[in-house]
Amino acid sequence: MSENEVPVHYVATHGEAVELVKAHDRYWASNCGCREAGKGCKRSKTEVCMSFSEESPGTGSGKREIMLAEVVEILNEAKSKHLVARPFRNDDRTGTEGVCFCCDDCCAYFLDPKEKCDKGEMIETTDFDSCDQCDLCINVCHFGARTVSAGMLKVDREKCYGCGLCADVCPAGAVKMVKR
Repeated sequence: MSENEVPVHYVATHGEAVELVKAHDRYWASNCGCREAGKGCKRSKTEVCMSFSEESPGTGSGKREIMLAEVVEILNEAKSKHLVARPFRNDDRTGTEGVCFCCDDCCAYFLDPKEKCDKGEMIETTDFDSCDQCDLCINVCHFGARTVSAGMLKVDREKCYGCGLCADVCPAGAVKMVKR
């Protein structure tokens, strides 16, 4: 991929993924190509890639049309297992064709530094006065934007891709997602 080429994938919050789903009325699920090609996944089930058209090839095997109840199951799996919503664009990069739900255990994007992905439209903002230093957000940040130094949470917003997993797990409500 050339430096100026738009990547296939971009990052979204789970809420943004739900809005993408709501904009469609038919859905197809397939196995994750990364989970199939590698050692599998210790974090989630394999069928976590969703397409919005029958023509979309997907990355893995077993593509099948699914009903809304199964869409909801995939969305719930992604949220409960702290998977990153990575919508994918069509071939000419003019629209979104579906959503993959990825993790740092098996997905090529996190394991291969040459894989490209656009940052999402959202970015985290942390109220450090409300933060109780529980470290839950650090454990779900697959991008390395959240670390602890000298016993205090540190955030590198340049590394934030806008997935919102940190906000999802913050028991104090100290992390919010805002427009980038």
